[in-house]
Amino acid sequence: MRTIALVVSTLTTGLAAGLFYAYSMSVMPGLAKVGDRTFVEAMNSINKAILNGWFALAFGGALVFTAVAALLHLGAGHRTALLWIVAALVLYVGQLVVTFAVNVPLNDQLATVNLDTGDLAAARERFEATWVSWNVVRTVLVTGAFGSLIGALVKS
Repeated sequence: MRTIALVVSTLTTGLAAGLFYAYSMSVMPGLAKVGDRTFVEAMNSINKAILNGWFALAFGGALVFTAVAALLHLGAGHRTALLWIVAALVLYVGQLVVTFAVNVPLNDQLATVNLDTGDLAAARERFEATWVSWNVVRTVLVTGAFGSLIGALVKS
């Protein structure tokens, strides 16, 4: 069970890292080149579409499976792997703090903008730079968590 939990934790965390990386390397640079209306409309559409079971499995599963892996590695014979797993858990929780303190509230604010009567340029200005910067932070955090879990796999 320890190995299965650790592998599933690594897989789901890797999927979350890949998602944030994709935003950093393609989605946001691509949207940076479009007009304000397209930007607001596209981000709102993406933010609705991402709320699905597959996303929940990776995003929430990474936390749950990493916590389970940590619990299953308690004991003298698994201390080295446990240290890597705990590091991953701390980094992943850091990413969650950023996501729920910064990125989600920005998404929610952007969702309130009326595409026909709202000031789309001002809405984008309040959103884009801050969201992109903090997405880089959470990308680094979750990638660090992924790397830590790889370390745990090597040591287990």
